[in-house]
Amino acid sequence: MNARHPEEVKDMENAVDLAALEKKAKQYRALLPRLSAFERADHEENFTVEFTHDSTSIEGNTLTLIQTKMILTDRITPAEISLKELDEVRGHASAWAYVKDCVARGIPLSEYIIRDIHERVVPVRGVGGMYRDIPVYMRGARHVPPNPAKVHGEMGNYAYDIEHRIFPDEIEKAAWLHAELVRIHPFQDGNGRTARLAMNYHLMMNGYPPTSIKLKNRERYFAALEAYSPHKEIEPFKILLYQNMNRELDAFLSMYAMHR
Repeated sequence: MNARHPEEVKDMENAVDLAALEKKAKQYRALLPRLSAFERADHEENFTVEFTHDSTSIEGNTLTLIQTKMILTDRITPAEISLKELDEVRGHASAWAYVKDCVARGIPLSEYIIRDIHERVVPVRGVGGMYRDIPVYMRGARHVPPNPAKVHGEMGNYAYDIEHRIFPDEIEKAAWLHAELVRIHPFQDGNGRTARLAMNYHLMMNGYPPTSIKLKNRERYFAALEAYSPHKEIEPFKILLYQNMNRELDAFLSMYAMHR
């Protein structure tokens, strides 16, 4: 049996209180439309910068939060940064804008949408939105993604489950959407970023705020994904997502609820 991360062991001793989480989510849903245009724009801009920085940094991008803000908010390209890292930040922000637009229009998440998200994450001809035709390996992970010949079939099953599979709750489905896409690893690059965007797509479609996996939680995040890959054990990742969502809701409500 694999040893669990100490924080994971502690977390599993505490039940996921979905009723309490839903109570906060209802407050969030009631409060969000009451924000002023300035508050809404400021909140969304801050999240875009933080989410883009966190999601690209987890994959090894070395740009700082300030540099990410310069690129996305100030429209300034910092000196002496690589074109690859600049493209990763811009690509993620473009994909996030697409996700928000699709959610606003009520478009259900699908295999087609996921490929569109990836095409923006990795805007390279012949790579973006295209399933891999080569083997890939996940650095530092024991899991080996499926052979490329199996990717289309795996994604077909994934798409069917998105539409038809019944989950106990929306948090578990969001966790599964992320973990299963990473397990399949259908693209040459950008799988993690695409999975985090797809996870937030589902959360927002179901009235939850988007959430960002922080760089400081990278070790635990990867451990939760590693726990899922061999036997599809979703609980460690679900707990991590639940706690992330709690933090997002607490931060939002503490900032805005007191003024209403």
